[in-house]
Amino acid sequence: MRPKNINKKVSDRNLEQLEHAMNAGISAGMYEFLAQDRVIWGKPAAEAVLEEVERRGAQRVFIVTGKTLNRRTDAISRIRQALGHRHAGTFDECMEHTPRASVLAAAQAVRAAGADLIVTVGGGTAIDTVKVALVALAHGLTTPAELDNFRVRPLDDGGTYFPAVKAPPLRQIVVTTTLSAAEFSNYGGCVDPERGIKDGYSGREIGAAAVILDPEITLHTPEHLWLSTGIRAVDHAVESICSREPSVLVDATALHALSLFRQSLARSKEAPDDLQARLDCMHAAWMSSFGILRVPFGASHGIGHSLGAVTGMSHGDTSCVMLPHVMRFNLGFTAAAQARIATALGRDDGDAAAGVAELIDSLGLPRRLRDVGVAPSRFEDVARGAMANIWVRANPRPITSPSEITALLEAAW
Repeated sequence: MRPKNINKKVSDRNLEQLEHAMNAGISAGMYEFLAQDRVIWGKPAAEAVLEEVERRGAQRVFIVTGKTLNRRTDAISRIRQALGHRHAGTFDECMEHTPRASVLAAAQAVRAAGADLIVTVGGGTAIDTVKVALVALAHGLTTPAELDNFRVRPLDDGGTYFPAVKAPPLRQIVVTTTLSAAEFSNYGGCVDPERGIKDGYSGREIGAAAVILDPEITLHTPEHLWLSTGIRAVDHAVESICSREPSVLVDATALHALSLFRQSLARSKEAPDDLQARLDCMHAAWMSSFGILRVPFGASHGIGHSLGAVTGMSHGDTSCVMLPHVMRFNLGFTAAAQARIATALGRDDGDAAAGVAELIDSLGLPRRLRDVGVAPSRFEDVARGAMANIWVRANPRPITSPSEITALLEAAW
């Protein structure tokens, strides 16, 4: 029998090797590195962008960002000025949770500009918009329904189906402004408003070809967004370590991420102008990302996706609310992993969920669904959507019915 949850892009030869390892009684696995050639830090964003553009020989550079950064700060104008005649246009209509219409609008804007490189400036919203737009550009998609053919979806046998995605006609480089770590994955989320579900899309070259970490540009990021996306990255690290198919590389980077976050998130709150603290947080987010789509996550991510699609909650807030509850739910299946998490968070009692909860509390972030305006009347829709999520299906403690998700939501209310 072939092992479940194997990425369907794995070759038959690799599957044979994994089966051989399993039959021999040893652990088996595979780690696929991103199609990402560099991460740059210590330089102003505009300067680093120009160097990357020149290195890549791009002549028509298109900027994708959000309205606030573009219209209320000088962050984008500095990059435009640095690009000079190479600037081919700007799209700033990215929308939270990345609805299909905004993705297709971005793709059309890039197409119309004849761009040969995208510079994405922002957090997960802008980055995911471009990821899914690149899928649309690769396959000439122009209508929301056409995206159905390319969404990642769970299989009845517990595995995951990844549709084949062609290489897009251009790449993106990312100047990140949050700690969501979206820039360090080739997996993007996109909401189908008609179904009320957030779908995933993956392609080897839809993620960032290069990432620029400039702590100064993050001074424009609202405090709540900065800190809550930090907890989102903590969620990446925790669910990587607790994965039912762990990786030694992912464990190492995730544990270091937690240690860095324990020290740097509070410092960035207490002293917002401390650029080193902000850069340490950005490095921690990078370290937290090595598990994204490389090991199966769990129900905190999966329920969070559904909460976002159904209620509009931000991803950071969903992690603040759901992660400690999911950790306690999974404890009987992940006790050893959670003990290591507790140590990384500075606790000697092994209570990792309490460690995460205390970190969230120390940052003044929400811990209850009621605190962010989610009513119990929405729980049924959230549970229904979550059951279709690949990470709920991959949770270390099997979840087999919507009632189990509803119980978690009730505990978090």
